[in-house]
Amino acid sequence: MSRSRQPPLVTGISPNEGISWTKVTIRGENLGTGPTDLIGLTICGHNCLLTAEWMSASKIVCRVGQAKNDKGDIIVTTKSGGRGTSTVSFKLLKPEKIGILDQSAVWVDEMNYYDTRTDRNKGIPPLSLRPNGTWAVVLCRFPQKDLEALFPGMSADFTSENFSAAWYLIENHSTTSFDQLKMAVMNLKKQANKKNEGSLAYVKGGLSTFFEAQDALSAIHQKLEADGTEKVEGSMTQKLENVLNRASNTADTLFQEVLGRKDKADSTRNALNVLQRFKFLFNLPLNIERNIQKGDYDVVINDYEKAKSLFGKTEVQVFKKYYAEVETRIEALRELLLNKLLETPSTLHDQKRYIRYLSDLHASGDPAWQCIGAQHKWILQLMHNCKESYVKDQKGNSLLHSPMLDLDSDVRPSPLGHLSQTASLKRGSSFHSGHDDTWRYKAPQQVAFVEKLTKLVVIQLPNFWKLWISYVNGSLFSETAEKSGQMERSKKNARQRQNDFKKMIQEVMQSLAKLIRGALLPFSLREGELRQYGGWEMKSELSGQWLTHVIQTVRLSYESLTALEIPNDMLHIIQDLILDLRVHCIMVTLQHTAEDVKRLAEKEDWVVDNEGLTSLPSQFEQCIVHSLQSLKSVLDCKPGEASVSLVTYFIFFPCILLIVLSNCCYLEHHTFINIAEHFEKHSFQGVEKITQISMESLKELAQRLFEIYIELKADPIVGSLEPGIYAGYFDWKDCLIPTGKYLCNSCVIILTEVFTISKELVPRVLSRLVESVAEELSRLMQCVSSFSKNGALQVDKDS
Repeated sequence: MSRSRQPPLVTGISPNEGISWTKVTIRGENLGTGPTDLIGLTICGHNCLLTAEWMSASKIVCRVGQAKNDKGDIIVTTKSGGRGTSTVSFKLLKPEKIGILDQSAVWVDEMNYYDTRTDRNKGIPPLSLRPNGTWAVVLCRFPQKDLEALFPGMSADFTSENFSAAWYLIENHSTTSFDQLKMAVMNLKKQANKKNEGSLAYVKGGLSTFFEAQDALSAIHQKLEADGTEKVEGSMTQKLENVLNRASNTADTLFQEVLGRKDKADSTRNALNVLQRFKFLFNLPLNIERNIQKGDYDVVINDYEKAKSLFGKTEVQVFKKYYAEVETRIEALRELLLNKLLETPSTLHDQKRYIRYLSDLHASGDPAWQCIGAQHKWILQLMHNCKESYVKDQKGNSLLHSPMLDLDSDVRPSPLGHLSQTASLKRGSSFHSGHDDTWRYKAPQQVAFVEKLTKLVVIQLPNFWKLWISYVNGSLFSETAEKSGQMERSKKNARQRQNDFKKMIQEVMQSLAKLIRGALLPFSLREGELRQYGGWEMKSELSGQWLTHVIQTVRLSYESLTALEIPNDMLHIIQDLILDLRVHCIMVTLQHTAEDVKRLAEKEDWVVDNEGLTSLPSQFEQCIVHSLQSLKSVLDCKPGEASVSLVTYFIFFPCILLIVLSNCCYLEHHTFINIAEHFEKHSFQGVEKITQISMESLKELAQRLFEIYIELKADPIVGSLEPGIYAGYFDWKDCLIPTGKYLCNSCVIILTEVFTISKELVPRVLSRLVESVAEELSRLMQCVSSFSKNGALQVDKDS
C-alpha cells in the first residue's frame, strides 16, 4: 500500500507526566491532514482517540486515559501516514488518597461560564443549537422600539422573570421555518429527558445503599423492641439520637475548615477569572496616565474608544466605577490638550494634531475656532510688543544697532546726496563704496521697526490663514469625526463664522497699518489712536531715502500676503497705507530739494561762461534731476496701487511758479527802484528809460507767470461746475456737486499755498479765482436756462 506522506513522528508532549484524565498537548511531524485523517492515538497503551482534538499537522490535544502501564510512548496513526513513532514518553502518576482534612485543588467545570457584562448578559439561547450541535444564524432583526411597543413590560431574555416567548422568537428566529422550530422543541425535550434519566439512573445506582440503610434501621428497631426496657437515663432511641447529633456536629466542625477553604478558593478563582477577563478595563486608568506622560495620545484615544464601546452603558457597579475613573482621566486629557492647543507659539502641524485629538475625544465646544481666536490675539500681542520694545529702545538709544547701509556722497551726507546715489533699497542689503567708513549710517529706529513688524506679520499670518482654510474644508478632523458627523457641523460653523474671521484679518491689517502710521505718519492718526499706536520720539523727520526703503518693505509684505489668496478687500488698508507713504515720501523729498535749491545761492560765483550763463542754472537742473531719479521707484505703480504722478506735478511745479512770481514782484516794487535811486545818487544819465524798459519787461514776465498759475489752479475748479449741471438735470436744486463748501475749500487750499510763498499775492490771486468762477457760472446760467425742468432757471441762493 503506497502512502503519500511520511509516518507520524511525535517529538514532544506537554506536560510529560500526570494522572489520568490530564489534558496534554502532543507536538510532532506529519500528525495528519485533518480530523478525519487521524484514526489512532495511544498513550501508555491506552486508546485516547475519543478525547483527541486535531489542531494542525504538528499539534494534537487530548486527555490521558486510565492506562495500565506507568510509562509509555505516544503513538499516532493516520490514514495518510500509517502508524507512527515517538521520541518522547509520558509518565502516568497514580492519584494519591486524600484524607478528609488534607488540602486539595477543587476542579471546577468552567465550560458554561456566565459573562456578567451587560452587553453580553444573555445566556445561550435554548433554540440557538440545532440538533446536530451547530449554531443557528439570525438573518433578520426587527427594530427594538417596535418590539418594546408590541410587548410592553416583557423581555426577550429567557433568564428574565418577564420572559416573552413570542418576542424571543420574533427577535432571534423570525426567518426560521415551523418545521425547524418543531425539531428544536423535540431537541429540548430530549435534553430534558436526559437530565431526568440521569437523576433516575443515579437513584438506581445507589438503590442497594438505600436497602442496606433500611435493613440497618430495621435491625435497630427490632433490637429496641426486643429489649423493651426503658432506663432512668432515657430511652435507647433518645441516646442514639444524641450520639448521632454529636457525631453530626463533630463532622460539621471537622469539615467546616475544609468547606471554608473550598468556598474561599472558589471565590478567589472567580475573582481572578474576572480580573483576567476584564484586565483591560481595570488597567486602563493607569495605562492612560503612562501613555499621556509618554505623549502617546493616539494609543489613549484608541483604548478609550474601545472601553466606551464595551462598558459605556454597563450596569455592573464595579465596571461603572472603573469606567468613571477612565472618564475622569480622559477629561483631564481634554483639558491638557486644549491648553497645549492654545499655547503660543506653536506650529501649524501641532495645532492640527491637537485639534484632531480633541475631536476624537468628543471635546465640548469648538477647539478649532478657539485656536483661531487664540492665534489672532497672539499675533496682535506680538505686533504691539514689537512696537513697545522699539519705542523703549528709542528712548534709551537714538539709533538702533542694525545692518548698516553704505551711502556715497560727493560733498556731505545730505538727503540730496543720498537720493542721488540710492535708487532703491532692499531689506538686509548694503551698498559698498570706495569711501571711508565715515559715510556709513545706521538705520533709524522707525525703519528697523517697520522691517521687524512686517516680517513678523508675513511669518505668522500664512499659518493663521492656512489654519482657517483647513477649518473650512474639514481637513482638521479624522475619519472617526467624519463618520460621527462632527466634520459637517464644523463646516457649518465655519460658514457662520466667515464674517468673524474676516474681521480678525481686517483687525490685523488695521493694526499693521496704524502701527506703521504711528511710526512714520503720526499726523494721519486721531488722538486716541495716536496714544495706542504712537509713542515715538520724533526728533527729526525721516529722509526720502528711508521712506523709499520703507515703501519697498511694505510693498514686499503686500505681495507676500497677496500670494496667500487673501481677498483684496481685506488688504485695501495696506494699499491706502502704501499710497500715503508714497505721497509723504514725495512731499519730504521735494521739501528737501527745495531747501537745496535755496542753498544754491551760496554756491553762485557769478562766473559767466561762453554762453553768458553762470553755474546756477546747471546746479538747479541737477538738483531737480536727482530728486526725480530718487522718486522714480516711488512713482512707479505696482498692481493695485493708485497713480501719484499728478500729485507731484501739482505740488512741485506751481510752487516753482509762485517763487519766481514772488521774486518778480519784489524786483518790480523794490529792487529796480533801489537801483534807480543809486543811479541818480551817483549822477548817471538816462536812468528813467532804462528803468522803464526793465520794468515793462519784468511786468510782462510776471503777468505771463501769473496767468499760467491761475490757469493751473482755476481750471480744475471751473471744470467741475459744468458736470454738476448735467448731473442735476439742469436744475440747480438737484446739483449737489460742486457746492459752495467745495468751492470755498478749493480756494482756501490755493490761497494757503500762495500765503506760504508771498502774502502780497493773496488778494490778486483771490480776485482772479473769483473772477474765473463767476465767468463760468454766468456762462452756465445762460446755457441752462432753456433746459431747466420748470422752464426757468432756479438759482440756489447758497450757490
